[in-house]
Amino acid sequence: MVNRILTLAVTSLMAVGIFAGGAIAASEGQFPADWKKWDSLSTTLTKIGALPGCEANVSTLPPIYQETVATYCAVRQGGPGKVAVLVNPASKAGYEARKGKFKDGSNLILHLQDMKVLFVTSHKGGKAQYGIFTEDGKDISAASGPLAIETCKTCHTGYAAFCVDGQCGKISK
Repeated sequence: MVNRILTLAVTSLMAVGIFAGGAIAASEGQFPADWKKWDSLSTTLTKIGALPGCEANVSTLPPIYQETVATYCAVRQGGPGKVAVLVNPASKAGYEARKGKFKDGSNLILHLQDMKVLFVTSHKGGKAQYGIFTEDGKDISAASGPLAIETCKTCHTGYAAFCVDGQCGKISK
């Protein structure tokens, strides 16, 4: 019960502070204005169609999924809902190779469709960079918490068996 109250409080503060224009940090990469033209990928995550809800028992899932659900449940009560994984068409070969090697620029997006939020992975000089935007391009990254760039970095670098230089996941056949 305490966790639920804390999550609701954090979510409410973030909704007021971030979505009302009070973002206090900047994304590292650029918003890809052409994101709607990107290719949608079939991955393990997208085959499910949505991340599990906050009440789901995810203890049998790989740790990266457990942390992902916990992170996004701190953003939206009930969970993030429907998801899509998008790749810049110019970056698709790099994604398929699964070596984390991408040209400079925005390359990958985790689109939380119900939340209308884009988690963008860009690259600069071979290094992954992260950004969090609304669908219309407003930067909503925060200085701390689940919408912080550091949270993205922690997850994308903390699961080396699953993530390669910013690329988490692979195309599912």
